[in-house]
Amino acid sequence: MPATDHIRNKLSQLPHKPGIYLMKDRFGTVIYVGKARDLRRRVSQYFHPSRRQGWDLKFNALVEAIHDLEIHEVRNEAEALLLEGRLIKEFHPRYNISFRDDKNFLLIKVNLNDPIPRFTLTRVKQEDQSFYYGPFAHSGSARKTLDLVRRQFLLRGCRVLRPSEQDYRHCLYAHLQYCTAPCIGNVSLADYASQVRAACEFLAGQCQNLVIQLEEAMKEAAARFDYEKAAQLRDAITDLRRTTQKTKSFDRIPYSLPLASDPQKDLLELARVLQLAGPPERIEGFDISNISGTFAVASLVCFTDGKPDRSNYRRFKIRTVAGQNDFACIAEAIRRRYTRRLKEITEQSQSAWSIPGESQTTPSEKAAPIRLPNLILVDGGKGQLNAALDELRKLELHHIPVVGLAKEHEEIHHPDWPEPLRLPADSNALKLLQRIRDESHRFANTFNAQLRLKRLSESILDEFPGIGQQRKMTLLRKFGSVQRLNMAPVEAIAAIPGLGGKTAEQLKQFLQARLGATPNPTELADPGQSQDEMP
Repeated sequence: MPATDHIRNKLSQLPHKPGIYLMKDRFGTVIYVGKARDLRRRVSQYFHPSRRQGWDLKFNALVEAIHDLEIHEVRNEAEALLLEGRLIKEFHPRYNISFRDDKNFLLIKVNLNDPIPRFTLTRVKQEDQSFYYGPFAHSGSARKTLDLVRRQFLLRGCRVLRPSEQDYRHCLYAHLQYCTAPCIGNVSLADYASQVRAACEFLAGQCQNLVIQLEEAMKEAAARFDYEKAAQLRDAITDLRRTTQKTKSFDRIPYSLPLASDPQKDLLELARVLQLAGPPERIEGFDISNISGTFAVASLVCFTDGKPDRSNYRRFKIRTVAGQNDFACIAEAIRRRYTRRLKEITEQSQSAWSIPGESQTTPSEKAAPIRLPNLILVDGGKGQLNAALDELRKLELHHIPVVGLAKEHEEIHHPDWPEPLRLPADSNALKLLQRIRDESHRFANTFNAQLRLKRLSESILDEFPGIGQQRKMTLLRKFGSVQRLNMAPVEAIAAIPGLGGKTAEQLKQFLQARLGATPNPTELADPGQSQDEMP
């Protein structure tokens, strides 16, 4: 595809610097995220006609779909890799494969409130008063550097929260003198804390002295013709520099949902294509998100007059469906949404017929009338559409028009049409449906990610020695969450079968070290409060 004047003008302004580039289609959707050591040279290659014959089918399709591009400059290749991974997870571009799973870059973690702090590796940053270093673009270098830090500062690598003399007898780190063994009093806890703080400064980038020492040792080894040792030291220096290299933290890249230039025109065309009585003033879109049948959620987005109406977005945890069954999930979301909607309409109607004199309200105090949608859009094909129709018939709402939009070929499925409809790519009606579908998809994925992060936060109990999966689930069932467990008194924790007073007290100390002081009970929500339908 030859570059348009718009793209050609952007290419001429690209810098010769490392960074990330985002390719967008004509709807403004990000379809590919890439990284480059030289942005101008790399991005320009997409539009060289002489290279077209060497392109494969996928690359041809990508270039044909490019309508616009956006760049973000960074300082080095490591930052480019980190930002690329974050953006791919955020936008899920259809032409990217790498980084689309839920795996994050490595972090090094230490909690100075632990009785005897230790450094560990993690991929999830939690609100637990710990110090985190990273993320690291090169996980192998991070692991080797952590081993180097432990040996350099004589830090423990054992998993026990508070090691005892019994643990010391089986501790290889202490016997090899890789650790100063504060567990048996070889050094005081204050001295060990100084070692930990020195290691923290080292990981924060103050490592120049150690680099100089390693370089001198490497030269000495080379002078002795001990090239194997010199090579090991050279690799250690490389890993050290990679790990302690300064990088930015990319928490969020500004991005907004593409909007139509003339929403009313889109609605008129949509009404004509779907043979509706008039432009659909209120459209509600549904989508399902799950990972291999787990954390199944549904999203509902609302568009009023062709524009997102975020105050009426809703999300649902799927309750009744086991395994991966998108049809049943759509059915449950439709059933729960409109059962509740009908109930709200009935209640509002009854309140309007209340006995005169019981409550006097001015017109401005009256709630806005609750409305049903003029059109329902489900993400999917005939199966999802039929599941939604069955539930609407049971609720006697079959008069509401429903369509499905299948992503593979952007086909519109209508219950009265024998075959799906394919509109031209530049159709305003199709663009509106795609915006609604993509927004419901984004909203569902965001909720799914939040639930997975919440579940990962429960894994803090995995760091406490002596609690297996069964005891962990018993504690979570009893107290509802790790935060409520932290709030509970030691006696309540000790009452759990198989724990006992000593373990309960140690667990309490562990949680307070990880999560901080016990929260005020009045600040916590009622555990029985439903979180299934939330704005």
